[in-house]
Amino acid sequence: MLEQIFAHTTIVNDFAELGEKFSTAIAPQPLQQPQWVHLNQDLARRLGLDLSPPQAREQLLQLCAGHMSLPQGKTVAAVYSGHQFGVWAGQLGDGRAHLLGRVIGPQADVELQLKGSGRTPYSRMGDGRAVLRSSIREYLASHAMHALGVPTTEALALVRSEDPVYREQVEQAAIVLRTAPTFLRFGSYEHWQRDPKALAQLVRYTIAHFFPDISTVTDPDEFESLKLTPALVTAWLRDIVEKTARLMAHWQTLGFCHGVMNTDNMSVLGLTIDYGPYAFMDEFHYAFTPNTTDRGGRYSWYQQPPVAFWNLTRLASVLLSLDIEKQDLQRCLEHYEPTFWHHYHELMRRKTGLSTVADSDTEFFDRWWKLLNDGRADVTLSFRYLADYLQYQDDDSDQAELARARFTGLFDESAASALSAWLHEYAQRCERDPLALADRVNLMRANNPLYVVRNHLAQRCITAAQEGDYTVLDEFFTVLTNPFTEQAGMEHWATPPGPDEQVSMLSCSS
Repeated sequence: MLEQIFAHTTIVNDFAELGEKFSTAIAPQPLQQPQWVHLNQDLARRLGLDLSPPQAREQLLQLCAGHMSLPQGKTVAAVYSGHQFGVWAGQLGDGRAHLLGRVIGPQADVELQLKGSGRTPYSRMGDGRAVLRSSIREYLASHAMHALGVPTTEALALVRSEDPVYREQVEQAAIVLRTAPTFLRFGSYEHWQRDPKALAQLVRYTIAHFFPDISTVTDPDEFESLKLTPALVTAWLRDIVEKTARLMAHWQTLGFCHGVMNTDNMSVLGLTIDYGPYAFMDEFHYAFTPNTTDRGGRYSWYQQPPVAFWNLTRLASVLLSLDIEKQDLQRCLEHYEPTFWHHYHELMRRKTGLSTVADSDTEFFDRWWKLLNDGRADVTLSFRYLADYLQYQDDDSDQAELARARFTGLFDESAASALSAWLHEYAQRCERDPLALADRVNLMRANNPLYVVRNHLAQRCITAAQEGDYTVLDEFFTVLTNPFTEQAGMEHWATPPGPDEQVSMLSCSS
């Protein structure tokens, strides 16, 4: 039956075939009596999965729960190393994940990986499991990021069981079947910094399969013939630098905090991966961090861009063992800052409804973030309601008064003077911009989401799912599919937390 489900796809094992040096063949530890929680129907369609046969969903459930392998798949756990909170942690690896293989469908070409599927040789002291709570958070966040246009892994399915998992308390086990073109991360290369031969093999594989624009071989399977010249390696590093810089700009302008930006959680493709104690901020604060472990604030919002650069320097240093000159690697790293600022300005231009970016806009945008910080304003709604304020700024109707009050009411009263000054500056900035008002408002609404995965909203889904009710999760998942479009009757998915809905900081087990 699995063969029928995947009949319209091609399944390959290019990473597993790199050899046992890079991964260990090991079967998952399946969940007992698994149950469906959710299936990403759109991703299933893009992969070309045939779920029409009567037993198809049951067979797919068994795959997701670790009872079956992909047809012709080779299940492995990958090894890697990394820096955690700035400290070299040595060997790490897929401690609770199993890579099933690559599925090439009509509109998607991705690896399938189970997360929460049991112990591997890289589990260290862990149990190899994930809990329903954290799995729902990852499932929702990756879907939301995809819909927001942010590079990310994407979850295909979520299943659970009554198997107990011991964290701060006893919780229910779950597995996320997640996808990405590759799950290679900075730590995958750091692991081989003292083995140039293995490092070169992994770099060849990576460039041939995932960086076709710079690869000198047309067939990725012929990656061994790729000659790693300094020009090729530096072009590869520069691409990673620029992808990472653009990702950081996305995170910053959304008020998103990843929470655990270790080098083993940084994708070589510039994807958002390994969702743990993340948060889309409610009330904005420069130094916000959602992770209870991050006592020093290393991964707080304002630190994310410099930390990403620090992580890139760790990756670059590994490439010295491939006889790449230090100054050539440094030149690659120098592309980070201008790329970040260019993309950040472009995103902020759209979010504030401008047609161009002026030299003075950097300070103008900075004053906006300071206003949010000092005014303790909600990040998502401040951007979103600014468009409504702008639309009705010269209107005397009741609707206009409501729109203005709704926007200004987001800010603490102590920031009233600063808010008035910024809005005056904003009005002057718009006067110098050629966009018509309607076009400006439409641009803002198309780039400022109304719906994001706030922690208290995710908790609503978690609480219901723990009682066996998945309709709440399904409704939120559907809403997140169109985050920029106001959806009738879905106001409860756009509201900040009330006093009794505050979610405290999260641990890495989240």
